Amino acid sequence: MTAVETPSPLALVRGRVRRRRVVAIAGVSAALLVVVVLGLSLGDYPLSPVQLWRTLWGGGERVEAYVLFQVRAPRVVMGVLVGVCLGTAGALLQTLLRNPLASPDLLGISGGASVGALFVLIVLGLTGPLLAAAAFVGGLVVAIFLLAAGRRLSDGGFRLILAGIGVAFLCVAITNFLMARAQLELAQAALVWITGSLSSSAWWQVLVVLVVAVACAPFVALVSRWLPITQLGPATSSGLGVNATTVRWVAVVCAVLLTAVTCAFAGPISFVALCAPPIARSLLGHGALGIGTSAVTGAALLVAADLIAQFALPGLSLPVGVVTGALGAVFLLWLLASTKGRQV
Repeated sequence: MTAVETPSPLALVRGRVRRRRVVAIAGVSAALLVVVVLGLSLGDYPLSPVQLWRTLWGGGERVEAYVLFQVRAPRVVMGVLVGVCLGTAGALLQTLLRNPLASPDLLGISGGASVGALFVLIVLGLTGPLLAAAAFVGGLVVAIFLLAAGRRLSDGGFRLILAGIGVAFLCVAITNFLMARAQLELAQAALVWITGSLSSSAWWQVLVVLVVAVACAPFVALVSRWLPITQLGPATSSGLGVNATTVRWVAVVCAVLLTAVTCAFAGPISFVALCAPPIARSLLGHGALGIGTSAVTGAALLVAADLIAQFALPGLSLPVGVVTGALGAVFLLWLLASTKGRQV
C-alpha cells in the first residue's frame, strides 16, 4: 500500500491563489454579462429575455431589430470597449508608476486628448477620424512631457503625479478658453462631449475603437509579462534581457492610444481608469497585476454607470460622465483614506 503524498505548503498556496483568481475573473465576467443584458433590454421599448434572444438570432420583429441593433447595441458595445480601454490604460500606468493614483485623467493625458480634440472640433470644425488623431496627438504630447518630468521613478512616481496634476489643470484652462470662444451650437455639442457620453455612439465609431483595442492587445500582453521584471530595477531587468526604457515607452504609448481613442468618441470619461485596477487587484489578491481583469472590470463599471445615468432619474437621461464622476470621487476619497500612501 503506497503512502498518499501530502501537497507541499507552496503548492497549497498556489492552488488557493489560482482558485481565487478563477472565481474573481468569473464573477467580474458574470457581472459584465448581466449589465450588458440589462443595457440591451431596458428602455422605452423594453425587450423580454425571450424577445432579446430571438432578435439576436434574427427572428425578432422589425421594430425589435431596429431598437436592438441600431439604438441600444452600439451604445452598449461602445460602453464595453471604452471600459476595456480605460481599465487597461489605468492598470498599465498604475503598474508602471507603482502608484494607485496614476490614471489617464489624473495625469492629464485625458485632458491633453480633450484639448487636441476640442481644437479640431471648435477651431477647425472637423470631426471623424481627424478628431481621433488630434486626441491621440494631444495625449501623446502630455505623456512625453510627463516622462521627461519623471525620468527617475525611484520616488514611486510622485514627481510625475504632481506634474500630471499641474498639466491637468492647464488643460482645463485651455478647454475653458476654447469653449468660451466657440459658437453656441458647437459649445453645446462640446459640453456634452466633455462630460463624457455614450448616447451618440455609431457602429463606425465602435469599429474604430475595436480596431485600436485589438491592435494594442499584443503589446499589452507583452508588457504585462515584462512589467514585473522592470519592478526589480534597471540593472536586474537588463540582466534578465528586459529593457526597462522600452517597456516604459510601450506601456505609455498603449495607455495614451487607448485613452485617446475613447476620448475622441465618448469624451474624457473620468475615474473608470482610476477605479477599475484597484478593484480588480483587490479581487485577485496581493501581487497580481490584473491587467486583463482590470479591463473587464472597467467595462462592467462603465456599462453599469451608463444604466444608472439613463434610468436613475425618471424622464431624465444624464451623460455617463456625471455618474462616473460622482461615484469615482467617493472611491478616490476611500482610496486615499485606506491606502495611506501604499500601493493598492
